[in-house]
Amino acid sequence: MSVNDSTGACPVRNEPRIPLHRAITGEPGPPTLTELPDGTRAWLVSRHHDVRMVLSDPRFGRSRLYAADAPSLSGVPDLVNNPDLMFNQDGPDHLRLRRTLRRAFTPRAVARWQPWIAAIVDQCLDQVARREPPVDVVAAYTLPLPVMVISRLMNLDASARSRMRHWAEHAFSDGSHDEDEVAAVLEEFAAFGAQLLAERRRAPGDDLISGLVRAADEEGGIPESQLVQLVCGLVVGGHDSTMTMLGNSLLYLLGERPDCWHRLGADARAAEVLADRLIHLIPLGDDRGTARHAAEDVEVSGVLIPAGSMVLADCLLANRDPEVHPGEPFQDLFAPLEGPTLAFGAGPHYCLGAWLARLELRLGLHRLAARFPGLRLAEPAGGVEWRLATTSRSPRRLTVTW
Repeated sequence: MSVNDSTGACPVRNEPRIPLHRAITGEPGPPTLTELPDGTRAWLVSRHHDVRMVLSDPRFGRSRLYAADAPSLSGVPDLVNNPDLMFNQDGPDHLRLRRTLRRAFTPRAVARWQPWIAAIVDQCLDQVARREPPVDVVAAYTLPLPVMVISRLMNLDASARSRMRHWAEHAFSDGSHDEDEVAAVLEEFAAFGAQLLAERRRAPGDDLISGLVRAADEEGGIPESQLVQLVCGLVVGGHDSTMTMLGNSLLYLLGERPDCWHRLGADARAAEVLADRLIHLIPLGDDRGTARHAAEDVEVSGVLIPAGSMVLADCLLANRDPEVHPGEPFQDLFAPLEGPTLAFGAGPHYCLGAWLARLELRLGLHRLAARFPGLRLAEPAGGVEWRLATTSRSPRRLTVTW
């Protein structure tokens, strides 16, 4: 989540049995007033050009959403709406934090990771192959894979790996957890993040956190609380979003597009194109839009949005805008995207982890299809139990056979 610096949205719950790619309703249109579940009024922008403008224009920011007099974006404490989170900073404060990570996630840096990420994928597939089908592919593959990747990047030990899901379920709480319980878990999680930073200051290594500490010291002026939240965001967000993408993609491919499975496993280049299209089309969760605050009166496509307004930039609808992405979006999954995607956001908060997310999804799907060309769902797709969270939603279990 903190790797993906494009969260912080306002969730609107849909019927939990509707696959995510079917949960998107409406058509892109001009800015319009809408209402959040708690009654807060907000401007919804949904056309590609308008969404890109809102996400890129400095007059639309995040930090003001957490002012004392602002309406709450969450009913319970969570990591996503912590004011110290990088995504909830604006201007120089945001840039200082972002610069500490930017070099770590360049396309060139991520490309150097491909061999060992591929080795982790194969290690996970070996574990799957040793099991007797049917197998829950979430427990056996879509969760262990990103956990192992982020653990390698951050040099986390087994005790931290075993707590990741516990921390993530509370950091991205769906509202079903008791408020005091969530607060206690987040306090424990923050203590872990602070301890991790202290350890890497004492004994730096060649891992992501050590690099973050060095870059933060060079940058100067970054509050420790913001660094702690950055580390916590990397730990849980670094695996949760990939787990979600893999699970949702597999449900769609095996449930509705089994005709694509053979080519996905046989053609690495086709798998790359397909991964980009799935990222573009299948959202991580139920977010109605990424929230921003208008610092002054701003005109968007001829509509005046008054100062002080909350604005929701709906990247999901924008990715369906026929002006940029014409045609039936799911028709040819192996066709390159017609235009730029907003799946990773835009502007100053564009997702730092975009290249890593693409690589993990591409390798994870391609090598799974190559290893198990006869993979298929063992239970009807309509019976899937969904895992709900603040910014993501994916199958809690997905039973497959071969």
